[in-house]
Amino acid sequence: MPRYTVHVRGEWLAVPCSDGQLTVGWLGREAVRRYMKNKPDNGGFTSVDEVHFLVRRCKGLGLLDSEDLLDVALEDNEFVEVVIEGDAMSPDFIPSQPEGVYLYSKYREPEKYIALDGDSLNTEDLVNLGKGHYKIKLTSTAEKRVQKSREVIDSIIREKTVVYGITTGFGKFARTVIPVSKLQELQVNLVRSHSSGVGKPLSPERCRMLLALRINVLAKGYSGISLETLKQVIEVFNASCLSYVPEKGTVGASGDLAPLSHLALGLIGEGKMWSPKSGWADAKYVLEAHGLKPVVLKPKEGLALINGTQMITSLGCEAVERASAIARQADIVAALTLEVLKGTTKAFDTDIHAVRPHRGQIEVAFRFRSLLDSDHHPSEIAESHRFCDRVQDAYTLRCCPQVHGVVNDTIAFVKDIITTELNSATDNPMVFASRGETISGGNFHGEYPAKALDYLAIGVHELAAISERRIERLCNPSLSELPAFLVAEGGLNSGFMIAHCTAAALVSENKALCHPSSVDSLSTSAATEDHVSMGGWAARKALRVIEHVEQVLAIELLAACQGIEFLRPLKTTTPLEKVYDLVRSVVRPWIKDRFMAPDIEAAHRLLLEQKVWEVAVPYIEKYRMEHIPESRPLSPTAFSLESLCKNSIKIPESEDL
Repeated sequence: MPRYTVHVRGEWLAVPCSDGQLTVGWLGREAVRRYMKNKPDNGGFTSVDEVHFLVRRCKGLGLLDSEDLLDVALEDNEFVEVVIEGDAMSPDFIPSQPEGVYLYSKYREPEKYIALDGDSLNTEDLVNLGKGHYKIKLTSTAEKRVQKSREVIDSIIREKTVVYGITTGFGKFARTVIPVSKLQELQVNLVRSHSSGVGKPLSPERCRMLLALRINVLAKGYSGISLETLKQVIEVFNASCLSYVPEKGTVGASGDLAPLSHLALGLIGEGKMWSPKSGWADAKYVLEAHGLKPVVLKPKEGLALINGTQMITSLGCEAVERASAIARQADIVAALTLEVLKGTTKAFDTDIHAVRPHRGQIEVAFRFRSLLDSDHHPSEIAESHRFCDRVQDAYTLRCCPQVHGVVNDTIAFVKDIITTELNSATDNPMVFASRGETISGGNFHGEYPAKALDYLAIGVHELAAISERRIERLCNPSLSELPAFLVAEGGLNSGFMIAHCTAAALVSENKALCHPSSVDSLSTSAATEDHVSMGGWAARKALRVIEHVEQVLAIELLAACQGIEFLRPLKTTTPLEKVYDLVRSVVRPWIKDRFMAPDIEAAHRLLLEQKVWEVAVPYIEKYRMEHIPESRPLSPTAFSLESLCKNSIKIPESEDL
């Protein structure tokens, strides 16, 4: 018998339907009737007939025609909402409607799997798991480790040994011994009481990353979770049933307790969950709609699910990957600006950087050489000022290798720490099957990723700081020799005047966000947890800083392309012309003032999707191959020849250059 899950005024109702020839209107009336039956005052109505309503899908929010037949309009177990006339949509239905609609249309169930073993996950794979590109399975080695770890816990229970978090309370209650008959209740109470976060929920992508990373840590075999429960958690991930996890509430020691508890709350069928099929709904209905049962926690399993640094680290993975992407594209954007401002390439000479051999600096200088005027791809713009009397450029152009370079090296340093953290056991107590015992320690403390992500924010911010100064040079006619604010008929038109102000505002905001959160600590849990990392905020603000950097560079990219318009018919180098063509495929030139925000968003999307890098990297690598051993990829943000082959990037033939 088909059944539908219907949302009415904050309540979820299961409505069976014995006849597929019944209509959507009948479903709405039946849901309202059941809603009224559950209310002492009938929900404020005297009869179902007086209630006027609309019915819409939770997936995509599409309205349904009341005359449509149910077996035509809906699938079995589909989620719908009845919106009663005069009511506002319930605030807990879809916390972020635009993001929700976008995600419904984007999600496609993956066919490929990633095998997790707790030892070899990398940042790129975790981000792809978050995007829904893969399902998860365990390696056979991981399964054996998990089973052996659980045997230690079962032995502790049988022998009634007093062990923290297994047969005792938590935190200040560590000395309170719990009767065997209440050990399962202890774990459920732990998850419920610790689900105390506030704020917006993590997006489905970020929640997938969080769940995937927790699975990876459990796969190491030091947490004491049973293989049965872990496989249930993996089934939930593979069905993309994702708990409602508020972004605020962790102090980063003992791990990310609040967000991980919200993650576990959905797994046990409580709180809310999201899936592409249901949207936001009560967890028990979401699980049931996907043929899944709530997890029944065994002793120690609640603690195994919530104790660790996975919130900090999963967000840190996204931060590192986005930082890497924008750092390498910043070199391309800056090179285009240098061309427009008629700068010199002399500051990027190989010998200059060989005598100050920082890896990032050498790589950035090489990229500039590969993109700017050379025998490989001459520039008509560069030729037009070859014999000018300018000796050297401003620091914002001349010092790009030194400034951008240290950003590359910062990202490499942080990526190393985050990768180690991805594959680290962060529970307490730790279960060592080889020794047949548990040991209490402090691996849950988030100081490592917290400090690293504070450092990442400080480092990556400098890309925006120097970019904003280059935007100023592009817009200022006394510095650029271009029309003021890059527009004709200045005065009638304002051009990039306020776009530059936006860049300045973002840079200023970043300065406050770059204050390290990890220098702070507040004692919690009655002074048993008396030093904490504040890593959750370090991760969240690092992502905000990086987003601002992307947006500032998007504005510079638009400004540089607009500057090119005033230098026509002269052309720049082939790779930079390709970048110009890419931008012009989504944003037309400014002839007169127009609504600018959509253009900034379009350029930002090009950078987010790494389109700017994709069109330029073949020329960079072609140049690299012809200048070995002059240069080689020197940081994780550079594309190696090996990765080029792996990703099938087409390197142009020499005549294309």
